[in-house]
Formats: sequence, structure tokens, C-alpha cells
Amino acid sequence: MGTETKRSNSTAKVAYLVIRDGSKWADVFRLIPGRTVTIGRAATNQIVIREEQASRQHAEVFQTDGKWTIRDMNSRNGTAIGRDRLVGDRVLQPGDVIWIANTQLVYVNDLTNAYDKKLLSRNEVPPETLVGLELDDQPTESIVTAEPTTITHRRQRPKFLVEDDDALLETIPKVGRAATRLCRLAFELANETSAKGIARLALDTLIEITKIDAGAVLMLTRGRPRDPSPDDLEVVAWHSSRLPEYQRVSHFLGQTVLREGEAVLARDIQDDSALGLRDSKGEIHATSVICAPIRVNNRIVGLVHLYATTPDAYLDPDDLEFTLAVAETMGLALKTRYREQKLVEDLSKTRTEIDLLREQLGVQSEIVGSSNAMLQVHQQIAQAAPSNATVLIRGESGVGKELVARAVHFSSPRKDGPFVCLNCAALTETLLESELFGHERGAFTGATDRKIGKFEAADKGTLMLDEIGEMSLSIQAKFLRVLEGHPFERVGGSKSVKVDVRVIAATNRDLEKAVREGLFRKDLFFRLHVVRIDVPPLRKRPEDIPELANYFLQSFNKATGRKIHGFSANALAMLSRYRWPGNVRELRNVIERAVVLATSNTIEPEDLSLTNLAASESQIEPTQMTYTSYQPMTLEDVEARHIEATLHACKWNKSRAATILGIERSTLDRKIKRYNIKE
Repeated sequence: MGTETKRSNSTAKVAYLVIRDGSKWADVFRLIPGRTVTIGRAATNQIVIREEQASRQHAEVFQTDGKWTIRDMNSRNGTAIGRDRLVGDRVLQPGDVIWIANTQLVYVNDLTNAYDKKLLSRNEVPPETLVGLELDDQPTESIVTAEPTTITHRRQRPKFLVEDDDALLETIPKVGRAATRLCRLAFELANETSAKGIARLALDTLIEITKIDAGAVLMLTRGRPRDPSPDDLEVVAWHSSRLPEYQRVSHFLGQTVLREGEAVLARDIQDDSALGLRDSKGEIHATSVICAPIRVNNRIVGLVHLYATTPDAYLDPDDLEFTLAVAETMGLALKTRYREQKLVEDLSKTRTEIDLLREQLGVQSEIVGSSNAMLQVHQQIAQAAPSNATVLIRGESGVGKELVARAVHFSSPRKDGPFVCLNCAALTETLLESELFGHERGAFTGATDRKIGKFEAADKGTLMLDEIGEMSLSIQAKFLRVLEGHPFERVGGSKSVKVDVRVIAATNRDLEKAVREGLFRKDLFFRLHVVRIDVPPLRKRPEDIPELANYFLQSFNKATGRKIHGFSANALAMLSRYRWPGNVRELRNVIERAVVLATSNTIEPEDLSLTNLAASESQIEPTQMTYTSYQPMTLEDVEARHIEATLHACKWNKSRAATILGIERSTLDRKIKRYNIKE
């Protein structure tokens, strides 16, 4: 008795919303206790109503005290239960029809009640036959359908699709109704955007015309093996008007259709006494079965499976013709959808490559510098480029790590492939994962379309990850698997993606210290630390400063149309003495400003803007100081003479002189007065 009560209470908790779209019952949504279901036009709702009359957040269904309740969320056009407008909260009763715009949702505790015309008529729902139901959960009852093995008819091409053959059409029964429905299906499929939606529409049409007891559309959804078997197919849409629920196609018929590429009609000719009955083994006998292939580009990607279990629902050769015509139409619709999906992905990849090319046009890819330190960097690039080994580039911010990575890529066999660069420090953890691995539509708020990640964009090329030390530990784990050659999945997706990418990582952090502190994975560090290139800071190669300065000068002359001939001796000396904490990037910015603001055709010290922070760290190397003869003098005398020389070099521009001396302007004024320095 206790067991029966427990089972009864468990069953009472099960509830469904049967959703009607247009003239067909399109889907079934199972209500799960503890979860609130939102309904509306926005894509973030659990049930999406694609009508302009529906509000973005229209209504919600939730459970209170074990009862399912509906509430209108201040929608523009309101919600109705039957003919009554919904006001406040209302507890749903089995058979209640919820009206939102022109869409109807029926609340039932038992799916068989969705067919009960008397139950629905009290809610003013047109008493039409409900077909095309498709559950979110696949049927799990393991009952084997004992289908007949006597194949009575075969067709390679459907007569319904033969053009300009009126004589042939006159010999086919039901041709008018079938042809009209087939034409309507073609128009409906043209507006469908998903493979699952195509399968639903096709199955609705087949049920309407053939009047079968059960059927399904099975497709290859995970990979496309060259020689698929029935076990590789997944049910994407199914229907059953009798118990038990839909049973999968037998291995014999499925393998026959997949192997020979022909639609078949099979009947139980030998044992008429078992038609439509269950035998002692619990098997369901089908009186007739149709199985037709779905072809895309002459490759079978799925099957249409229909069967009848009652003597008065035999499938005939005309049904075979119509089923094959629907399967061929589905193949054309799927081909169009696959082509559109590939075009969207190619367009996304092309846009990414265009953006990268634009960035490359704006960034000089030539490494300038002839010092011994840079010659060593060139040698390391030449040694690392021919291989596919991971490269770790280390150096301070602004030294040109990205330029070194570009040089490695364009000197390697992958130079014809894409070069993709991503700064790991510029994004949050969630956005970084999406940028690296891509995301599927609806993966998170704002993901309105599928987007390929940087790994896919860099396929057959090189991916440069700047500031790799800023990557979070969770992303590091997934990144390590891809680095070791494992496939990955887009955010919100289940399809495995495998790419061929060479990774170049760059950082200005001490990764060994980060590993000791637990901020960076040790296994990832060793996986990245295969080939290491250290880029020296600019202050450690001062002999490159004049060459870099003249290179940037010519570049900005061309960009701005100026005709500045060069630097004065004092300006070059000033550049060489400065320690450049911002490295080459800072030097580039200083030269650009000087070219834009210079008042003569030569850059003078007053045209160079050096920061106080940098000047406080600058120092004159002892080897650069020369003494003609020793002159005894105090420190104050040395300071006075140095300040006077600096003011003279800056043409008494006190702000510029204060910057060079590393003191405030007010301090300089006091020292000028103290030492009685005059212009």
C-alpha cells in the first residue's frame, strides 16, 4: 500500500506544457518541480514565443504548495486562460489552455490528455487532431519492435518529384493532396533554421498524410562516419499515438537502407494473427514499415522511419512514394542549412583574418637593431622558426615581444597560415575562455550567434598569447589539454573541435616565481618552456637607440607628411642618456610626438617629452663621462655648472631642463637664484 501511494505522489508531480505553433502541436515542455519556467519573445526564456504580439518577458509558470501556478509579467497584450484574461496568479488545472498572442500552451499531467477533445473544448480550443508531439526526453523503455523482413517494394527516386509527367501523376492515388502538402512543406522548410526543426516539420507532414501509429527522424548528429550503421543514428524527432512509445528501427531494415540507399516498404505477410498485438516476449508487431534514406550531397545522413501496428493502418506504395519525396526534400533543406552554417563560420573566420591583417598593416613587423643583444635574438628566431615547438618569449613590457613572435611565424613553414594574437590580461576569465575556444549560440547572455575562437581562427597557423602569466588556473587546465593535442569544445557546445596550431606565449612576469606561489601550473610552465627567447630591454642596448630613433623618424615623416631631417647632437645625447622604462614602445611614442609638434626641421631636446618618472631613474653611465683635466671644486660648484649647462642646452626652457635634471620646476627656480645663474 505504501509503495502504491509513493508511486502515485511521484506521478502527480509530473506536468507538461504542450505547445501549439500555428495549426500544429509543435513541442512538449516538461515542468520540473523547483524550477520556474519563463515564457516570452526574448531568447533567454525557457519557452520562446516568436510573435511580435508577445512581450520579451511575457509570463512565468512556477510551483507553490505543490501546485503549478501561472503569472502574467505585466505583458503588453496580456495572457488568457481559455476565454478569461489572466489577472494575478492562477493555479493551473489539467486541460487549461494558455493563450499568448496566437500561441497556445495546454497544461496536462498526462500526455495522453493532450488528445482529449472534450477536455480541450471547455477551454475554447479548436478540436483538431494533435500531431507532431516531440518530447525533450528520449524514450527509454527497452522494448524491441519485431518488424517484418519481407521487402515488397523498392524505389530509387520518388514519382512525386517527376516534372511535367501528368500521365504518371494521374495513376497515383491521393496525388493532389500529397503534392499540395509536399509543396507547402517545401515552403515551411525554407524558413526553418535548425536540423531539429526541419525534422519536426517533415514528421508532422508524414503523420498528416500517412496516418501512421508511430514514426521518427533519425540523423547523424555527432560526426559523419563514412559507412554509418543504425547505431550511429540519433532520434531527433519522434511521434507515437499508441503505447508503448516509439521504438527504434530494426537493425536489418536500417542497415538495408543505409547500405543500398533505397527506400523500402515492408509488410508482415507470414503471420497475420499477430498484427498489432504484443506476444509473450513483450514485443510489438508492426503490420507495415517504411524506411527511407535522407541524403545530402549523395551521402546518407539520416533515416525516416514509419510503422503501423493495427490492421486498418497499412502503409501502401503511395505512402512509400510520399515518404521518399519528403526525405529528398529534407535533404535539400539540410544541404542549404549546412551551407549557410559553413558560410557563417567562414565569414567569421574571414572577418577575424581581415582584422588581423589590418592590425599587421598598422604594426611594423621589422625588428630594428644591430647590437650584439639583438643579433643574438635574430639567431634564436632563426633556430626556432623551422620547428613546430612551442616558443616562450620573455621580456619587459614594450620591448617588442609581438614583433619577435611575428618574425618566428613568418620565418616558419606556417607563414602562409594565419597569425592570431590575443592579450590574456585584457579579458575576464569568462571572456578569455570564449575568445580562446569560441562559443555556441545561446551559451550565455549576449551570445546571439556561433563564434569561432582564436584556436580555430589560427588553424594551420600560429597563435600568439601575450601576457600568458595572467591566465587563470581554470583556463590554464583547458589550455594545457589543447596544447597537448587534445580536441576541445566551444563554450556551451558538445561537438569536439581539433585544430593544428603552433602556440607562441609571451610574458613579462617571472613565471618560476608564479609557479612557486601556486599562481601558474607547473606542468603548463614546462610545456611552454620548450624554446625560450629573451628580448633585452632598451636600456641594455643603448647602441640601438639612434638607429631606432631614425627609423621611427622616417616612418612618421611619411605618415604625417613632415620633412624633418634628423636630430640635433644634444637631442641624440638626451635620448641615449635616458633609461627608457617603457622600452621601444615609449621611444616610438616620444618620436611620434616630436615629429608632430616640432617647430623646425630638426628635432631638438625641447621637442622630446620624457616623463619625470623615467628621468628620476635615468643616469649617465660612467663610461660616457669624459674629463680633460682635474679641477678641484665643491659639489655645489659641480651642481651649479651642470644646471647652467642644462639650461643652455635647453635654450633656457626651464620646464624641459627640470625634466632632464629630475627636479621640480620650483626647485630649479630656487637653485637658479641660489647659484646666481643668469641667462
